[in-house]
Amino acid sequence: MLFNEPEIIRMKKQKYEENKMVDFDRRRKRICRFCEDKLEYINHHDERLLKRFINERGKIVPRRISGNCARHQRLLTIAIKRARHLAILPYTNEFYR
Repeated sequence: MLFNEPEIIRMKKQKYEENKMVDFDRRRKRICRFCEDKLEYINHHDERLLKRFINERGKIVPRRISGNCARHQRLLTIAIKRARHLAILPYTNEFYR
């Protein structure tokens, strides 16, 4: 059975849309852990909590990966920067210095 070119393109587009919907359904929605715990303030002295949101190079993990909401990501960023300024957290990991 032979297909003409526009029909092949249409079939490829249809298959792409179906796969796209499957990928969308497969994603799990991330929930902000600070909203779950109903935290209004992120303490910059809480080193253990803040270290979870810093990668091995010392960078702040973006909210698309951490799952934080925009408000808590801003509060977290300020807390991490304050902790760095007070030498509670390092700017970079010792391995990369």
